[in-house]
Formats: sequence, C-alpha cells, structure tokens
Amino acid sequence: MNVWQVVGYKHTGKTTLVEKWVAAAVREGWRVGTVKHHGHGGEPARPEGVDSVRHERAGAVATAVEGDGLLQLHLRRPLWRLDDVLALYAPLRLDLVLVEGYKQAPHPKVVLVRSEEDWASLQHLANIRAVIAWEPLSRPLPHPVFSLADEAEYIPWLMNEVRRGT
Repeated sequence: MNVWQVVGYKHTGKTTLVEKWVAAAVREGWRVGTVKHHGHGGEPARPEGVDSVRHERAGAVATAVEGDGLLQLHLRRPLWRLDDVLALYAPLRLDLVLVEGYKQAPHPKVVLVRSEEDWASLQHLANIRAVIAWEPLSRPLPHPVFSLADEAEYIPWLMNEVRRGT
C-alpha cells in the first residue's frame, strides 16, 4: 500500500493539503483512502442519539451503519496504532492512503510549517520528503521546500513522487 503522511502543527493547512491531494489523485482515476489522527484529546465528534452511537454506548465494540452504498464503521479498542488502521484498509486495494498526523510513523512525510520555529521542532521526524512553508525558511534544507501559495507546483510534484513509489 502506498502510504504518505501530512504532518505539522494545528492550523497549518494539513486538512486542506490532504483534500487537494485526494482530488488530484481521484482526477487521475486513483482509489484513495485517508486516515486522520485526532490528536487533540478525546474522541472525534459524533452526533449523540444516532443509533450507532446508542449501540456503542450500550457496550458494542464495533458498530456499522450502511446506507446508499456508504458504510460508516466505528471500532473501539484501547489504542489504535496507524498500522492497525492500515491493516483494515489493506483489503480495499487502494492506490494511495494519505495519513494526516501520526508524526512518529515511518511513512514518507510532507511537513507543513508556519515558521522557522515550527521547522526547528519538526525537522527530526523520519522520512521527510518535502516541506511546505507559510513563510520563506532562511537555511537550506535537504528536502524540497515549497511555498504554501505554490499549489500549482507542489501538488504535481507530490503526485509524481507517489507515482515513482518513493
């Protein structure tokens, strides 16, 4: 499975980048999956009172809702590692999985930074392939660096990197 990560601090544009990258891949006919790590504490938001949440609150460790071809699956266990989630995706035969977050995972990464300070605290991450910065970074980096405004440059670059299987 071709897995890439988009990492950075809160409000740096990770979700926007994933959305644009998914759209570019889908335009090329790829099957794409995404995983978002809700790293801000607590459970992701789910509407109270819907049947699947009621089933879970009653003690079910797995709930699913299907309608019009959409399956929503909720699985509860003490900890979900990224590898656990990717194992669930394996039978789907996806061309690309984009992971938002899970900074410490080993997959190729695109790092979004607002400033030199952001970069200083994230540059130690493994397998960085590119940096997308809100402002110019003063020191040279061993990775391609793109301006956040240069979407027409970095989206094609990312697609080419995925095609190459790097």
